[in-house]
Amino acid sequence: MVVISMIGYHTPFGKSSGITMPIGPLMLDLEGLKINSAEKDMLQNPLLGGIIFFSRNYASPQQIAELSQAVRETAGRDILIAVDHEGGRVQRFRDGFTSVPAMASILQNAKDLSEAKASAYRWGSLIAIEVQAVGIDFSFAPVLDLGDEISRVIGDRAFSTQVDEVIELGREFIKGMNDFGMATTAKHFPGHGSVEADSHVDIPVDDRPREQIISQDMRVFAELAQHYQAVMPAHVIYPSVDSQPAGFSELWLQDILRNQLSFDGVIFSDDLSMKGAEVVGGYYERAKAAVTAGCDMVLVCNHPKEGRELLESFDFEPDAKSADRLATMKGQSLNYSLTQVRQSDNWLQLQQDLELDKLV
Repeated sequence: MVVISMIGYHTPFGKSSGITMPIGPLMLDLEGLKINSAEKDMLQNPLLGGIIFFSRNYASPQQIAELSQAVRETAGRDILIAVDHEGGRVQRFRDGFTSVPAMASILQNAKDLSEAKASAYRWGSLIAIEVQAVGIDFSFAPVLDLGDEISRVIGDRAFSTQVDEVIELGREFIKGMNDFGMATTAKHFPGHGSVEADSHVDIPVDDRPREQIISQDMRVFAELAQHYQAVMPAHVIYPSVDSQPAGFSELWLQDILRNQLSFDGVIFSDDLSMKGAEVVGGYYERAKAAVTAGCDMVLVCNHPKEGRELLESFDFEPDAKSADRLATMKGQSLNYSLTQVRQSDNWLQLQQDLELDKLV
């Protein structure tokens, strides 16, 4: 029986990994199940620091593990590999992976908050174990937005509609991921759950007073700022604070997140191809605005032509401190296949404790 125990032995979050070549500031994606010829050139560009996988890149655990390895070998240097593997509506890999429920169901299916916290910890642990087993560094999780019923894009992706419950459940989920070697990314700062519009297809505007945003939605991020290792800001405009969407705002990212909340981890932009990013201009203008505001890495997803054009036009000097931060997002390799992981004591115990038949 394989035993996988990472508790107390995970990536030294907040410290440089000592890699010899800095991780570049751009994260793009791939078109299919294998690397094509154009993508080989893209992967060898030192400005490319990350790849994000989607469902179109996935056929089986073995295939995605081989693709992860091929990405690293083609790049010939350290490169971050990520995926959106939250559970519920947002789980890119299905067959061969545990079906993770929407985070809102954790509290809904628990008898009390204490039981829900234990379940949140286990789900964070399970995601970290399975995702890393196929060579992926991290999942962009958890969602720390409030699950307001008006939000089309957040909804049941959130742990709860209540601030204190999101803080408690988010803290345990983060701890579960961290204990098994995976860095966490809190999203979508300072909170996307209180607007109806979906920033993928609209330009959301949150017209609430500054005091309400800070005391409610942002309080989750403030309380947990020393727990998560990275943050992803929302493509939402909060006019009572700034005229720019949070992900392009020095006020939000530098004055509030860095200075007031003392957060010194990674800031990832949300996808620059989303409708909510269009207010800044073209892809180059979006990338420049995000980096200038304080993002360490910018993402362009599902638009390969625009992504590669940005890679070629990116002419502002990568920041050494950003590269140092990005190095802390490397996963803790388990050196097991997903098949082996699913035979491990840790995995089997998690399955038993979660009582998956009641949750999914």
